[in-house]
Amino acid sequence: MEFNEMVHATIAARFHVRLTGAFGERGRMAFLHATRCYAEQRGRRMAQRAIRDGVEVLDWGAYLRYGEWENTGDAKRLGCANQKEVLSLSPDYVIRITSCPWHARFAELGLTQAGRDYCRDLDRSIARGFNPDLVFELKCTLHDGPCCVQAMRGADFAPGQDHPSRNPGALRGFEYHCGHSYWTYRRIAGAVFGAEGRQAAEQVLSDLAEYCGKETAERLLRFREVDFNLCD
Repeated sequence: MEFNEMVHATIAARFHVRLTGAFGERGRMAFLHATRCYAEQRGRRMAQRAIRDGVEVLDWGAYLRYGEWENTGDAKRLGCANQKEVLSLSPDYVIRITSCPWHARFAELGLTQAGRDYCRDLDRSIARGFNPDLVFELKCTLHDGPCCVQAMRGADFAPGQDHPSRNPGALRGFEYHCGHSYWTYRRIAGAVFGAEGRQAAEQVLSDLAEYCGKETAERLLRFREVDFNLCD
């Protein structure tokens, strides 16, 4: 299996299982912290590329242009690619999401709480990493209802501005994103829980191998030395 959104979701889901199973509420706290750290790093890389390209204002338009991923063909073939409806352009950009591969995978695994914990701070933390002055609000998620509603405060988009051309130089494949996710959770698990945390991360790697194959899972080890705080 190639890396895609479902593999990415599986990494987070299994870390949630392993950390909460081994360490209870402290494990959940570590998971939430690692998710925020992961997301903020993504946002910082986006900002670094935008600044490098001469973007003068790190606003919501730049945030959308410098996103690092797009739906994969796998998600589209499975019918779970992201689908959104725009509810408002101004003063706030508000969208309703009715389909999401991360939600689909968490639901398939029967790990709704893991999905809630993953999604509660993810996009808000990406935005904070990109520009801490931006205010992102998550009103509800697919884990608890028919849709996810997200608001980007003060976007003030005109018609069409909410669909800026994605900067192709910002996009990264899901092997990179999965490597980033795995190593962020692993490093924080080890920092917080020491050898037991590192053991939990090894268990996640074994869990992942059962889903996508040992060879695919072990490709994540190539990212051991990558500094995910910095854009390339």
